[in-house]
Amino acid sequence: MITELAVERVEFTCGHCWHKWSVDYDVQSYRDEQGQEWEYFTRDGHPVPSPYDAAGAPPCPLCGRRWVGRLAARRPVPVAPGAADAPRYRISVPGEHRPDRRTAPPLEADAHDQPLRQVRPHSPAEN
Repeated sequence: MITELAVERVEFTCGHCWHKWSVDYDVQSYRDEQGQEWEYFTRDGHPVPSPYDAAGAPPCPLCGRRWVGRLAARRPVPVAPGAADAPRYRISVPGEHRPDRRTAPPLEADAHDQPLRQVRPHSPAEN
């Protein structure tokens, strides 16, 4: 049973080249038949490991090294049906309702303004 849906913006800072970037993940929390709680992450509609775990961290776009992300922002998505007085729109002809949804371009996980790149000053010992 799905217990929560959310979009989470995860920020990453590479510990090697100090590049900063962020990615939006769809997160589904659910409880299985045994009562165990689980999280399921997707990026651009594809299942991915947790970005909060070293095994699931995406590679730095500049140097390829992997660094665990941190939660920067979160938007919960209400799970239907919601409150009885919540606005609803009955779909009378399901296959014909808002056909533009089927042809709309995908909203990509990194299609938002990225953090400014911060250049780390190097120390004389690195020369």
